[in-house]
Parts: sequence; C-alpha cells; structure tokens
Amino acid sequence: MDRELIPHASRYDVNEEFPSDAMSKLSKMGLFRLSIDENYGGVEGSNLHLAIVTEELARGCASTAVIYATHLSLCTKYIDLFGSHKQKASYLPNLVASNVLGALALTEADAGSDVASIKTLVTDTKGGFLINGSKHFITNAKEAGIIIVVATRNPSLGSKGMETFILETPCEGLTITPQKGKLGVRASSTCELNFNNVFIPKDNRIGRPYKGFPMTMQVLDTGRILIAAQALGIAQMALDASIQYSRHRKAFGNLISEFQTIQNMLANMATDIEAARLLTYRCASLSDYNQPFKTEASMAKLFASKVAVESASQAVQIHGGVGYFAPNVAERLYRDAKITEIYEGTSEIQRILIARSLLNQ
Repeated sequence: MDRELIPHASRYDVNEEFPSDAMSKLSKMGLFRLSIDENYGGVEGSNLHLAIVTEELARGCASTAVIYATHLSLCTKYIDLFGSHKQKASYLPNLVASNVLGALALTEADAGSDVASIKTLVTDTKGGFLINGSKHFITNAKEAGIIIVVATRNPSLGSKGMETFILETPCEGLTITPQKGKLGVRASSTCELNFNNVFIPKDNRIGRPYKGFPMTMQVLDTGRILIAAQALGIAQMALDASIQYSRHRKAFGNLISEFQTIQNMLANMATDIEAARLLTYRCASLSDYNQPFKTEASMAKLFASKVAVESASQAVQIHGGVGYFAPNVAERLYRDAKITEIYEGTSEIQRILIARSLLNQ
C-alpha cells in the first residue's frame, strides 16, 4: 500500500483520474475474487476479510476503496447471493477477474435514503422488460460493464413493487452523464443515468417478481460494514500523517509532538479509531457467523464515519496552514471523509434504524 497506492493518491484526486494501475494490481492479487463462490471463480473469504482490505485501501486512497467496495459488495455480491445459476455462470467469472467493473443503480433525485420511493419504472415487453426513469449519484457507472438496476412496477406500491435486474452496458437507450464538482473521492466516477426504453432480457431479472427490496436491503446492510471500513482507513491515515508531521514540525524551538495539546489530540484520535475498528470488525464477524447484524452495521457506519470526519479535521488542525492546501494529505482526507456520513444511508438514517431496533425489542 505504501509503495503502490499512497504515492499516487494525490494525482488520482487532483486529476479526477480513475486508478487503473491500482485496480489492475488488486486484480492480480485476487482481491476481486474474495468471498465469492469458488464455483464461479471466487475464493474463500469473509466479510471481515473484505472489511480489512477496504480499510487498508482507504488508508492509501479513499477513491480506490470506494470503487473496490462498490464493485464487489454492491454488484458482484448481489449476483453471488441472489442470482440464478445461469446468471452467476454468465457474469461472475468476468466480475471476479475484473474484466468488467460493476455498479448498483439505486439512488434517484428524490429517493436517496428513502429507497422505497424510487420511481424508475419497469414494464413487461416481448422477451423481457423495459426500464424508464433516471438514477443519480451512481458510483462506477462511467466505467461499469455490468449494472444492477433497481426499479419498481408501480411507485405507489413502495417497497413491495421493487425488482432488480442485470444490465450490460453500453446499451441502447441508456445515457450516462458524469456528475462533476464532487467534494471528495474524486478519482471515483459518480454519474446520472437516464433510461429510455432500455431493454433487459427476461433471464436478467434477479430473484422473484416484487422481491427486489429485501434483497437490496441485505446487500446494503453488508455494504455499510465496508463504508465503516472505508471510514476507518481514512481516519487511520489522518492519524498516521499527523504523527509523522508532528515528529518533524518545530514551533517555538520544539517539535510540536512534544506539546501536550498535540499529544492529547493524537491520543483521542487513536482511541476513537480503535473503538470504531472493534465495532466494525465485530459487526463483520457477526455477519460471517450468520448472526443478526443490521443494527450493528448501522452503529459501525455511524460511529466510524463520525471518527473519520473528526480525525480528518484534527489532522488539518495539526498540520496548520499547510494542511489547508492541496495536495497535502490532510486536505484530501478532510474532503474524502465527509461522504462516509452520507452514502448508503446518512448518519441521521442510521440513528433512526438503531433507535427503531432498540424500541422494537
């Protein structure tokens, strides 16, 4: 990581450059195969393994971690968990070999955390289905060759009308428009998708009719573990960079690492990071042993993202003026951290889910 990713992270960010070299090396290491059925080219692995890999990637480059986690947990894993044998045989070998990149098209302009409010419509047609509507803020869409599309039979049905489909891209009727001006994770693409009578073959519906919501929620629950892991990696790099800087920066004739205020900041950062790590790893382990983990996933994402934002802010403070300017690592981490409090369910949504679980016990 220190050799292959960290030295290039700033360039990826400044140029909004897809990290092709990093993705190629991850593929050669077999990390895209992790936790996917061995019968389709995967290798044995667990959600804990995925969390550790994602954390380490985020320590080096948050954008690379986002691309990796989206591809594996939101697309490849979706097919691995719920796809038919034919779907798995058709798509998983290329996904685990990273011959194609994967994405999940779920979020819409008026349906973010409120997933059941999606309006992208699916209708039957000869030989398959037609998709009409639009999606927003879709990670990996620009580069993706396979997109899991979540649509509804009727918006009035809410969660009971949702279905999911495998879409190969490029395809007729689909327009993908990059969304510019992101605060952070700039090396990952984020796009708007417009569907105009996009045809999907009948064999490409995942699972049974009207059962898209529970499948999607299960995938998102696991995805939240990896968002927590991403936040951990950002926070850890904020701490590492702060320690390194404080050991070399002098003020008033002394290293700033000798100042008790700086020491207190570092100690608090380290303690919070370790607490978030234990919460995240425990949640991943619960899921690996088929124990209930939905509430713990919300807790892990809520706390780890908070720690990431606070640690990145402290890193800027410790670096002082130099930390406020690009391409300083503290400046990039400060921007990258914020998204962990937003996507795959905002912090406010996580609190609602946690409270609901507690009150329903």
